Amino acid sequence: MRRRTKINLNPKHVLIACVVLLIGLIIISFKYGEQLSPVKEAVGSVITPMQRGVNTVGTYISNKLDNFNSIKELLDENDKLKEQVNSLAFENKLLLQDKYELDGLRKLYELDQKYADYPKVAARVISKESSNWYSTFKIDKGTKDGLAVDMNVLAGNGLAGIITEAHYNYSLVRAIIDDNSKIYGMFLKTSDTCIVQGDLQLMDDCKIRVEFINKDAQISDGFEIVTSHISEKYLQGILIGYVSNIELASSNMTKTAYLTPAVDFQHLDEVLIITELKEPLID
Repeated sequence: MRRRTKINLNPKHVLIACVVLLIGLIIISFKYGEQLSPVKEAVGSVITPMQRGVNTVGTYISNKLDNFNSIKELLDENDKLKEQVNSLAFENKLLLQDKYELDGLRKLYELDQKYADYPKVAARVISKESSNWYSTFKIDKGTKDGLAVDMNVLAGNGLAGIITEAHYNYSLVRAIIDDNSKIYGMFLKTSDTCIVQGDLQLMDDCKIRVEFINKDAQISDGFEIVTSHISEKYLQGILIGYVSNIELASSNMTKTAYLTPAVDFQHLDEVLIITELKEPLID
């Protein structure tokens, strides 16, 4: 088998040869420019479309890169705007919460001024029975705050209920709408007495019962009923609510009616407790 002869080329010699060849071609192109013009045109006709294609592709890629950068910038800006919106929404919720608390404190202040003669302690409602109404509920103040059983509880525009249990740091309140609540009341304008009886079934119509009204009482719808002086546990003159639907009882001896409470028993947040107990009657 014949062995191939290996040719070794020195890179330096190759470089020198390429340089000489290029110089020669440059000299020829200058010296024989006119004769070589057809060759130049032929080469140009081939290279020019390729250049245009390369330029088109380059422009397309450049535009896509610009669009990609623009989209990325827009996405980054959108993320920043979302963060700002979330931050503003959170701040808005805090402001609304502060507004609601301020409104609640303003109403408590107005209620406090309405019964300014009585010493009072403010408390927050922390739980209620499992129903739509605050018929019985728990507040966050107790004996350590000076509270005791039978202290009157205010809310909204008048009487909310009475403390039935007082513990160290909380108390239980029975509302005037509870079925077990019975209050001696009187009409503010006429001083006619009555009994305000809690009734949770009637509270779906936002009313409770008023019974044992004097048959001859000169009363009308809208009259105010307040706590009576003959009540054993409720201090006198606290607004209970407004009377309506007055009619003669079945016995024809007294009148009955309905009462719309002065307190919204679906929404109770803060209350005022009168820390003064009604003085008991002593024989």
